Amino acid sequence: MRAAIFEKPGLENLKVTADAEEPKLTDHDVLIKVKTAGVNPIDQNVVSGSYPASPMPHIPGAEIAGIVDRVGNHVQGLNKGDKVIVYNSLFDGICDMCLNGSENTCRNGGLIPVTANGGFAEYVAVPQQNVFKLPDDISWDVAASLPVTGLTPFHALMEASLKIDEDLVVFGASGNTGMIATQIAKKMGAKVIAVSKEEWTKEFGADYVISDYGKVPEYVREITHGKMADVVLNSLGAKVWDSSFASVGMNGRLVTFGGLTGPEVNLNIQSLYRKQIKLIGSTGGTRAELRELIDSSAKDLKVKVWKRFGLEDVKEALEALSSKDREGRILLDV
Repeated sequence: MRAAIFEKPGLENLKVTADAEEPKLTDHDVLIKVKTAGVNPIDQNVVSGSYPASPMPHIPGAEIAGIVDRVGNHVQGLNKGDKVIVYNSLFDGICDMCLNGSENTCRNGGLIPVTANGGFAEYVAVPQQNVFKLPDDISWDVAASLPVTGLTPFHALMEASLKIDEDLVVFGASGNTGMIATQIAKKMGAKVIAVSKEEWTKEFGADYVISDYGKVPEYVREITHGKMADVVLNSLGAKVWDSSFASVGMNGRLVTFGGLTGPEVNLNIQSLYRKQIKLIGSTGGTRAELRELIDSSAKDLKVKVWKRFGLEDVKEALEALSSKDREGRILLDV
């Protein structure tokens, strides 16, 4: 089996081999022939060692879309040839979080490809409970983007209880999750203020685009006639924290799920309670939300793909994530 695999952390140690061991299939597993894999910051962290990976040797790849090749003896409802994606949160199904439908916060859970091998390979085996069937008319680019890049902002907007006619500010609107968040928010009936240096974000439904990161609160004040935003989505982290916080209006919600520019921030507690702001941390998403995303939005979603790579060029694909010239998604055609 062809696979990108490493035995110790470091991009220099990531190798593409033609003789990786094919995954073993248990009675409750599904063997998937990977078609397209998204290149995600999770994979950078896994390969670098920031996220300690197991088992070793290890295969990265958090965003997986492919075709069912074989199913275990006890698998029902999935058949060879089905188009599928992989929900990447691993969960036990019996803890209090799981029993409440929050598999993404399972007390004993993990992530594909951190605590299990991922999809930068010809084949991957995953539990049936992590496999979601897709309609054939959904493109492979969108399919590979649904389980993480799509589900993450969808869950964040659900956590923020975004409502019709509310003003939403999306920082990093031209990024992977930002372009999906913009489309989902518009479908929910919100007015979207995209913060991005890329004007093409309007193609994804943004009502306004703020390109000057240094003056975001001022522009938000002007656009909202002084009210400020009902919801602010910060997927970038510390660098835009002050602007994010200053853009939230009275009784507003600030939801965050990323730390690409740093994890440590300062918080003005007086502004927090005087404006009655709700701070919301968000991670991943639930299986029910992924099913809702597939059923309600997947056929209408689009993604901008910046570059495509073959499996043999996986190192270049991971390095490209940090490129200042990146405009859109990076995908692996496995």
